[in-house]
Amino acid sequence: MSGLCAIREIDVIDALRRVDDPEYPGVSVVEMGMISAIELAGGWVSIELITTFSGCPALDVISSEIARAVGTLDGITGVEVRRSAEAWDTSRLSEHARAVMARDFTVAVAVPGKPTECPRCGVKALVEQSPFGPARCRAVYRCTACGEVVEVLRA
Repeated sequence: MSGLCAIREIDVIDALRRVDDPEYPGVSVVEMGMISAIELAGGWVSIELITTFSGCPALDVISSEIARAVGTLDGITGVEVRRSAEAWDTSRLSEHARAVMARDFTVAVAVPGKPTECPRCGVKALVEQSPFGPARCRAVYRCTACGEVVEVLRA
């Protein structure tokens, strides 16, 4: 946090917790690990956003929602949302995000070097069916244990 201001970083983070990833309602951009930096100067807030995929079509929507949510805080005179050059990976996801993605969206989360657990039966028996899923950041797998077809968020 830089500069002196009445706005606290924790207040900005709380506002960001109300901004969900459009693909995963109930999972905030904070829980997705998409916020890499917050800078405060007076009433100005600058937020650095890591996209989960470099060509994310929801980037403008997410940026607008972030600016709207943070802009409602008392004392805010301006909000800037910048795209980070930092690469996002699945290690940034909170446990809550992983649980909601599995339970509500049947989406498993790939972790480099580890087998991926089926979000339906919990067995690590997923076999890739297609590297292309409904979004470019997901692939389609089938569980050899329960037969369920699931999406896997790429690492």
